[in-house]
Amino acid sequence: MNHARIRPFITLALVGLLAALLAGPVAVSARSETVRFATFNASLNRNNAGQALADLSAPGNPQASAVAEIIQRAQPDVLLINEFDYYPDNALATAFQDNYLSISQHGAAPIDYPYVFVAPSNTGIPSGFDLNNNGVVAGGDDAFGFGFFPGQFGMAVFSRFPIDLDAVRTFQFFLWQDMPGALLPDDPATAAPADWYSAEELAVFRLSSKSHWDVPIRLGPRTVHFLVSHPTPPVFDGLEDRNGTRNNDEIRFWADYVTPGPTSAYIYDDAGGQGGLKPGELFVIAGDQNSDPLDGDSIPGSIQQFLDHPLVNTRVTPSSEGGPYWADVQGALNDGHESDPRHDTADFCDTPAFPPCSGPGNLRADYVLPRINIGIRDAAVFWPTADDPLVYLTGTGFPVPSSDHRLVWVDLAVPG
Repeated sequence: MNHARIRPFITLALVGLLAALLAGPVAVSARSETVRFATFNASLNRNNAGQALADLSAPGNPQASAVAEIIQRAQPDVLLINEFDYYPDNALATAFQDNYLSISQHGAAPIDYPYVFVAPSNTGIPSGFDLNNNGVVAGGDDAFGFGFFPGQFGMAVFSRFPIDLDAVRTFQFFLWQDMPGALLPDDPATAAPADWYSAEELAVFRLSSKSHWDVPIRLGPRTVHFLVSHPTPPVFDGLEDRNGTRNNDEIRFWADYVTPGPTSAYIYDDAGGQGGLKPGELFVIAGDQNSDPLDGDSIPGSIQQFLDHPLVNTRVTPSSEGGPYWADVQGALNDGHESDPRHDTADFCDTPAFPPCSGPGNLRADYVLPRINIGIRDAAVFWPTADDPLVYLTGTGFPVPSSDHRLVWVDLAVPG
């Protein structure tokens, strides 16, 4: 991965003063309601169209049971699931609710989500262009987002609180080239800048590898905008770093969106609506961002677009005892990591410890980040140690019983 090209993004310090004025009070009101928001890349995708629905159409799938039990143990009120294949009419979400979440798994309390939002994903939708420049127009690498069939690796939002479906905004079709200062990839074999994609390709190329959704959650008199996405992994490319640059700008999209005024003015949604959030609107950013603050292959500074944003509350970082435990057990690449392993959320492992698995080691990839004036009362990563009785849900090696990612939750004091 070429890290020599550090994105010249607009420094957030330039909007810091404005953000501070717009942030509102940070103190937690006695009238605040505690709501648990969570994100979980649950790996409920499948390799063939229709397979996920077949697997979840009845109880008994071991992986789906493990995923459901983790959710039941954590009991989130509002949940984003990444890698959840798209089916129209909420078919997969309904099957997962009825056959897994609503049924106790190993004595855990069932959980019911009466409100769900699901929408199409760019994954697996053919672009008609040779996007990976291998001379052939075919396969998942030439889709608008990597996938072997439309909707693979999609996502879904489950909520105990009402979703304002009429106010949902999706950004599936937003074009990458329409982002000012977009970090468009460069073909290292030519002298021209930002020319990996042709003008014809850029005219149709979508920024989001899956989609970006603004899902308004109604919490009594207040609305919290649940801003969810799943940026592409910053790997599986070449020196052009087309996935690393896209990952960076997919993260940047929400950083711009929550900044009122000129910074978000360029944004348009799939219905033609313009701009980002209004001043003072509450939000929670969530998803598998595929970017660790210090380790892994993302472009340096990518996730800092959230973590250093003056409107984002990072006072409490979700953590676990399992993160440092497994980083030590698995060793190898983890030994050279700079990020605190307590905050790791993904087990990408190392070949010497658990062959045949290979990867960058354990990383912090999954985030739940509220607005600065939403207090954080508690937070955790669901990652048991080897002596924890729930370790069977995340496993001690490969294949994993549930997912290579861990559920991350944050208890938020939403102002009343």
